[in-house]
Amino acid sequence: MPAFLKDISAFYGTGEKNENGQTLEEFLENYNPYKYKTPSCTTDAVVLAYEGKQIKSIEELELLLVKRKNHPSIGFWALPGGFVNLEENLDDTARRELEEETGIHRIAMEQIGTWGNCNRDPRVRVITTAYMAMVKKTEVKVQAGDDAAAALWWKIGLKETEHIEKDGWSQTEYLLQLENKEQEIKTAAVVEKKERTGLIREQKLYVKEQGEIAVDHAAIIVQALLILKQRI
Repeated sequence: MPAFLKDISAFYGTGEKNENGQTLEEFLENYNPYKYKTPSCTTDAVVLAYEGKQIKSIEELELLLVKRKNHPSIGFWALPGGFVNLEENLDDTARRELEEETGIHRIAMEQIGTWGNCNRDPRVRVITTAYMAMVKKTEVKVQAGDDAAAALWWKIGLKETEHIEKDGWSQTEYLLQLENKEQEIKTAAVVEKKERTGLIREQKLYVKEQGEIAVDHAAIIVQALLILKQRI
């Protein structure tokens, strides 16, 4: 099949043929991208809002979540996000999906991690790249769209409930509490963070209790909050 890119000049290497006697053009013409099953890619965005001039703690922030109106996790609250188009950069996907589902656009977004456990979506193998953004609440107008049934701001509570040091690992449990007072709705999740101490710090976050937060999004939210907590 033809090359995925129109301009392949950056990929000639030394210009020699491969062990099958193929030039780059010949290799690409015979390459089958469907030989192996491959995962789908998505982005998800943790969008937080502040009021006033100075942020003193993460508890002052509000979190934007959308209500899913289709399977999977129908009726649960999720981070704005969706599937990456074939000819689209990840940053562009994150911004497009955020605008389509909430109306928020043209804001700075920071990539904070990749989530790829094989059991995170029943439709297909999905790997998501998580982003974080901060907005002033009075400067944005939120309106649900695309596959979001609603888009709401939630007050945040994050409490460390347990901490253990064992066999070179640091293990901490967090209670994430979310509340929207206008709609009089609350939900909560329990997230466990495991981190290998030392120079190389392997880190894992798991959702132990999901509440009404979709998929592993509670863990992604906690990850973003912990990053911000170190910066504030």
